[in-house]
Amino acid sequence: MIDETLDWISVGHVDDLPEGRVKTVTARTTSICLVHFDGQWTAMDNHCPHQRGPLGEGSIEKGVEGKCWLRCPWHGWDFDPLTGAPPGGHEDTGQKLFPLDIRDGEIFVGIEPEPPHERTTTDVMVETMSNWGVQSVFGMVGHSNLGLADAIRLAVADKKLKYYGIRHEGVAAFAASAYGKLTAEPAACLTIAGPGATNLLTGMWDAKVDRAPVLALTGQVQTQVFGPGAFQDIDLSSAFDAVSTFSQTVLSSSNHAELMSLACKNALVEQNVAHLIFPDDTQTLPSDQEAGSPEGRMGGTRVTPSAEDVAAAVDLLNSAKRPVIIVGHGAYGARDQIISLAEKIGSPVLTTFKAKGLVPDSHPLGGGVLGRSGTPIASWFMNEADLILVLGASFSNHTGIASHEKIIQVDYDRMQLGKFHAVDLPIWGEIGAFCDAAGGQIKKNPDAVDQKAEMADRWSIWRAEKSRRLAEEAGRGIHSFAIFDLLGQLVPDDTIFAVDVGNNTYSFGRYLETKGSQRVLMSGYLGSIGYGFPAAIGAWAATQDKAHLKGRKVVSISGDGGFGQYPMDLTTAVKYGMDITHILLHNGELGKISKEQRSGEWPVWETDLVNPSFAAFARLCRAHGHKVTDSAELPDALTEALAHNGPALVEIMTDAELV
Repeated sequence: MIDETLDWISVGHVDDLPEGRVKTVTARTTSICLVHFDGQWTAMDNHCPHQRGPLGEGSIEKGVEGKCWLRCPWHGWDFDPLTGAPPGGHEDTGQKLFPLDIRDGEIFVGIEPEPPHERTTTDVMVETMSNWGVQSVFGMVGHSNLGLADAIRLAVADKKLKYYGIRHEGVAAFAASAYGKLTAEPAACLTIAGPGATNLLTGMWDAKVDRAPVLALTGQVQTQVFGPGAFQDIDLSSAFDAVSTFSQTVLSSSNHAELMSLACKNALVEQNVAHLIFPDDTQTLPSDQEAGSPEGRMGGTRVTPSAEDVAAAVDLLNSAKRPVIIVGHGAYGARDQIISLAEKIGSPVLTTFKAKGLVPDSHPLGGGVLGRSGTPIASWFMNEADLILVLGASFSNHTGIASHEKIIQVDYDRMQLGKFHAVDLPIWGEIGAFCDAAGGQIKKNPDAVDQKAEMADRWSIWRAEKSRRLAEEAGRGIHSFAIFDLLGQLVPDDTIFAVDVGNNTYSFGRYLETKGSQRVLMSGYLGSIGYGFPAAIGAWAATQDKAHLKGRKVVSISGDGGFGQYPMDLTTAVKYGMDITHILLHNGELGKISKEQRSGEWPVWETDLVNPSFAAFARLCRAHGHKVTDSAELPDALTEALAHNGPALVEIMTDAELV
């Protein structure tokens, strides 16, 4: 007789399981070992009481006395296949059996109606995380984060979070780092204990050194087996100590809402990595705590420079004949104020590579990137300057800001002021606040040089030189100038670029002319190969979360070496319908390293690569894929890929020497 008080869940058909076999099935979320033995059917609890081994993956075997037993595949514990009873000598009373009914060959198992969800510690923490503004999580669900993952699942179902399941935890880390660089707000990345957590570390270092807020959520083994060396038990506190501004273990006695609030606050205020470790046994503990929120815990971010510093800067700017402004990544958020100030004093604006596009090359005072990845325009104006105003830049040796010039440096981080050498006027304050305060007092020097006219001349010279370089093609591949000159013309004015490292990146910085409000994301101080495509995943997620980024096109760029680091996450982009266009420069080698070996008078060694057809690989992943072997094919190939609604990859065969 059917018990109508139970929920009867279909778990398969009688034809699915031969006589004498067992299998694991799931009724709603209950894991069951389904048994077909001696012409009978049984449904029992799938978890062996020893270490919760999956009985459904075991086998029915004949014992020494001829009796058949269902044997656990992990450690050999035996159970009667029809009653679940153990052999004599075990303290356990046997496995729980579930009612079973077969209707027209379909197997139904009766389970208790699903009880109301009991609020857990991780429910509290995920709700707190959402209250603090975290909207996206990148990660991989696994055995030591299942309780936390279920709390995230419920939040996703309630539309409080978005979740992106990745194929490699390194991609989750880079995606979260790029998200933080683009928005100045944290995304989260989720991993298991052990190798899942350690796979985050490269991307977390990228976030740390480039000042990007990230929330790292790592599973951990149960607290009862900390220390002795259990499976995947490593000291995560020590592993993340150097890379995070905040790292704490979530214990049963913790104030869970407060712990998550502190993690979120540290990520936001310090623009750094905050890390929480979740032992398996603390993730599902019942909790009646209220979730935390940022209300009353965050002050304003505008730090106005002192009046004395502003006055001193204005005096220097008003007397300069050839002032130049250099802006770095720290100046994002003050774009309009910087342009207004530059126009008042007639100053060229040069950018670091990390700030490429902050003041676009299409602006009459935009001089492009300064440094190794830059243009001769930027170098020329810096060399001619009699005063340099540095806004939010870190004086990287790759940028090469002339330390012998008279320098005003403005930064919201006091540790950056005069970090590598003394400057003439260090000013602590938020960049926009400085520009607003100084702008009202600026009186352009009547003897100042017309640098706007010089800028137009210098661009004309450089564009002619770039065009002449096309003649260098010698049939060994397409010139990188042809790629980036055309790409710059075709992409929208608000494109978000995510670039990798290598010769492809140098060429992008040198040749692609930015316009409008375009943004560039890169692995700046860490310079990690493989960053480009994962960063595009993070950028695309941000366009789904943030109103001011809605609808913006995401374009990622890499060489064949860079894309080869995390190629399988192209399937992640396919799974979630991410509108990303990836431009892959394929030259069959680690071209930048080959170049460095030659420059250092080393023999070129072990930089050659064996690659598949990446365009064919993209198509196998169900993305758009197009291979280009001739410059004449570029316009149609790029146009088609940019118009494709979803992930698209353009593989361009290039000459490693033409960068």
